[in-house]
Amino acid sequence: MQFSTGQIVVHPHHGPATVAAITTRTIKQQPVSYLQLKVHSSDLTVALPLDKAEEIGLRDVYSSDELKKLFEILHTPTDHEEETWSRRFKENQDRLRSGDLHVTAAVVRDLTRREHRKGLSMGERTMLKAARTTVLTELCLGLSLPEEQAEQMLDSAIMSSEPTASEREVVALG
Repeated sequence: MQFSTGQIVVHPHHGPATVAAITTRTIKQQPVSYLQLKVHSSDLTVALPLDKAEEIGLRDVYSSDELKKLFEILHTPTDHEEETWSRRFKENQDRLRSGDLHVTAAVVRDLTRREHRKGLSMGERTMLKAARTTVLTELCLGLSLPEEQAEQMLDSAIMSSEPTASEREVVALG
């Protein structure tokens, strides 16, 4: 993956970030190139070795094909759901640690549906809010949509089993 200043990339744990600079540092008499990333959701700046970017999981914003797959995940039925909240919470924490957006979308789908059916514990509500922000940010960036419209699309996809006409249209244009 090639990087350039001003490029928007997605860090697996910090979310979307802009490449602020590409710098070189000397470590043990060897030049090492670093990416300086300005994280969108905070004032955090992250520096990571350029040659480790792929290993860390740095990636481009999702393309329209990848967003179609994301919407398919949001539409699919919820898998087996643990009834004990502490086990369910730990299971979802483990799933979110992967940093995979598809897994995060599945957690958002499952927790949102459970919230509508039975409600969530305080910890699960906090978890849902954080995971939902990650998915919404990707939709906003990937589809060039305002947050409100992306949020409507997300909720619609989670609560229905079939894509809406506006969802198909926006993803096709993306």
